[in-house]
Amino acid sequence: MSNINYKALATDWIDAWNKRDIDRIVDHYADTIEFYSPTVIKRWKIEDGKLTGKEKLKQHFLKGFEEAPDLHFEFVDILIGTEGVMILYKRETGKLIVDHVILNDSGKATLVKAYYGTNS
Repeated sequence: MSNINYKALATDWIDAWNKRDIDRIVDHYADTIEFYSPTVIKRWKIEDGKLTGKEKLKQHFLKGFEEAPDLHFEFVDILIGTEGVMILYKRETGKLIVDHVILNDSGKATLVKAYYGTNS
């Protein structure tokens, strides 16, 4: 893993979400991002939950703003591994989410897999 300040990267990403700054949010992703999430299945009826590319991801996030106008993330922790990081955060609903993120050398996410807690 490189010398990226992972906590600063994660907290900036969460701050961008909380400010609804879509350009700052998607700036955290590589152009070729592969993004997997249960929200993709629910929102777009894509069976494997995968979106590819920054523009599709941007549209996905904008739709998320529409669907959850009170959306708010709270940073909990970041776990650093040999192949990436896991960002643990909490939604305004109390639901925990973990994003498993693989970053390139520039600190941009190339692969993200989102996991949602079962508490409602």
